[in-house]
Amino acid sequence: MTPPAASVVIPTFNRKDFLREAIRSSLAQSVPVEVIVLDDGSTDGTDEMMRSDFPAIRFERHRGPNGPCFLRNRGIELSSAPIAFPIDDDSAFVSPRTIEQTVAEFNNPRVAAVAIPFVNVRKDANILQKAPDEKRMYATYAFVGASHAVRREQFLAARGYHSNMFYMGEESDLCIRLLDRGWVVRVGRADPIHHFESPQRVTRRADYYGRRNDILFLWYNVPLAAFPLYLAATTWKGLRFGFQCGRPLRMMRGLAAGYAACAGQLSQRKPVQSQTFQLFRTLKRRVVMPMDEIEPLLPPQASPIPAAGR
Repeated sequence: MTPPAASVVIPTFNRKDFLREAIRSSLAQSVPVEVIVLDDGSTDGTDEMMRSDFPAIRFERHRGPNGPCFLRNRGIELSSAPIAFPIDDDSAFVSPRTIEQTVAEFNNPRVAAVAIPFVNVRKDANILQKAPDEKRMYATYAFVGASHAVRREQFLAARGYHSNMFYMGEESDLCIRLLDRGWVVRVGRADPIHHFESPQRVTRRADYYGRRNDILFLWYNVPLAAFPLYLAATTWKGLRFGFQCGRPLRMMRGLAAGYAACAGQLSQRKPVQSQTFQLFRTLKRRVVMPMDEIEPLLPPQASPIPAAGR
């Protein structure tokens, strides 16, 4: 039996029709893949659909809500291929070559993740997170969770996603920790994934977790010397955004929850090196940078010894 070139990990919750297309498009790729589906307690018949339509695919049903972070960690731990594609359940590979093209972009040992080009098809036709050209290799500060791939070994060595973040902002948290170990997020050039942002997306939940996780990101990662300044600035920006969009109470609740979560996670504070934080800020400001410009600024590569997920 041919070993899989990649593992597609799909967390899902009450989106069985989107999920069906995500699985079909994964199985239609030009290279062999394994597909792992992790259900967060769906009540829409997802389990019945999996049994009837995809009985050979590995399927785990969890009592939710655990959130995408937990489910991605679990799926990548279960995976057997060296490269994992933890896509959203409302993402689909419209080209049969996307996985093959993306796997080839892990040809540099510094690359721990690839931000795969994608289109938010319910919004417009713009291709997002695509390399500016094919002449150079480019890196960025983070990827969008709906469209990315990770090197399994490095992902586990960095201890995966913080499950406590649930969702919203967890990508930047992972990527800065990868960067601190000398690994980068490459900007991809593959055929784009289509992301069908669900009409079930809950703005209230995004407001809450977005502001909460802004604070948690600082708590987990920002060096002590910079922490007070960034905490004040992030709090102010969250409040200002809340008033601008007419949802100040939601933002306040999220910020307050972030402060409370920090107090309950004293042991989780493991700030990155100052040089890592400055490089991350530079990457975020510039969005993409040529690899040859940032390589001299990277910390030494850490040994990719797998560690337990969070």
